[in-house]
Amino acid sequence: MNLRNHSSLHKLFYSLLKRKNKRNNLIILIIGVLIVIGVVGGFGIHNHRVASQAAAEKYARTHFNPNVKIDGVKVGKLTVAKATAKVNKKAKNHVQLRNEKLIYSYNTTVPAIDEAETKAFFKKQQTKTPSDQAYNFTTKNLAVAKKKLNALKKAELTYKINGKNYQLKAKDLLNDVSYQDNKYRFGDTSKLTEKLTQIDKEVSTLHKSYKFTVPVGNKVKGKTITVENKTWGWGVYVKKARRLILQAFADGKTTFDGADAIYGVGYSTYAHGYGKSNHEIGNTYAVVSLKKQEVWLVRKGKLVAHLDDVVTGTMEGSKGDQTPRGVWYIHYKESPSTLRGTNDDGSSYASPVKYWMPFTLSGCGFHDASWRTDWSKKAYLRGGSHGCVNVKPSEIRKVWNNISKNEPVIIYE
Repeated sequence: MNLRNHSSLHKLFYSLLKRKNKRNNLIILIIGVLIVIGVVGGFGIHNHRVASQAAAEKYARTHFNPNVKIDGVKVGKLTVAKATAKVNKKAKNHVQLRNEKLIYSYNTTVPAIDEAETKAFFKKQQTKTPSDQAYNFTTKNLAVAKKKLNALKKAELTYKINGKNYQLKAKDLLNDVSYQDNKYRFGDTSKLTEKLTQIDKEVSTLHKSYKFTVPVGNKVKGKTITVENKTWGWGVYVKKARRLILQAFADGKTTFDGADAIYGVGYSTYAHGYGKSNHEIGNTYAVVSLKKQEVWLVRKGKLVAHLDDVVTGTMEGSKGDQTPRGVWYIHYKESPSTLRGTNDDGSSYASPVKYWMPFTLSGCGFHDASWRTDWSKKAYLRGGSHGCVNVKPSEIRKVWNNISKNEPVIIYE
């Protein structure tokens, strides 16, 4: 090999090597630049993520998660204040029991929720960052109302009156009930009223007829007659019973004593005879026979007085003067007293008596009659009283001492 050729090859090799070094340096430079870009970009992405995380956490501290409902109203992404306002505007916060079904509606007079309760719900659903988990909250008032009304649907009580039992079921008798401000509010109670009216017809003793054994001579039990209660007796005080039964349902009671809601008629509106024996007459009473013109006074089952010469209301002429038949009771006792009224000719009278014991609102009663001279058995046919039972002054104390207010008076033919 000559030296010229060797020199040419050396130059060629050096030239190629120089080009390769330049290319490698370029590659190294590019790689370095990429690495720098990657490092800088990585720091940028990390910083962005940190910033986004912080923003999400800040948002979650003041806003509801996206899938949250309160009383069925969507409050996702709202603040506590805005969620409170929206629920109070749109929530069906009023629940009623109608024909065994719970019906929901919006009540503008009662706020569904306040901010304190909204905050409590907010804390229950709060997460570090927004969560897609679903939450369905029910306000306390609505939850309590649902619980109370569902309980009422199952409520039953036994209505006990004079030995009889009636089963009352809320679902059958109450068509419109709501629960608000910690108490039941009853709407339509017509079915309960109808039921109590029906019970009254079945158990009331007012104006009812029955067999009763009255004295004859000196015997307490001598003759069985048919008598009819007039003012004596009792009935179901429907209005009061309805109010008390509604309260019993509300209180969760299972029984109701019908004796707590009964009434009477006449001078006193208190019930008479309820729960007593002997056809509810008891064993203390007065008996008047119109045909025999006699009076018997029975106390504690024993005959304590027998008057066989009284005079009752005039039979002939005005029927208003007849002593009314039936079972009545003593209104009160007064001594002395002045009896006032109108004679058949229209004139007025005022008769002073020492003892007065009325038993009808029309003014009939027991009293002494010092002016009377005819005490015969037939005196009452044409010359009797204006309806009272006239008693001899010498015998009136027997009546006064053996009869008391609210005791029954049996008057029969």
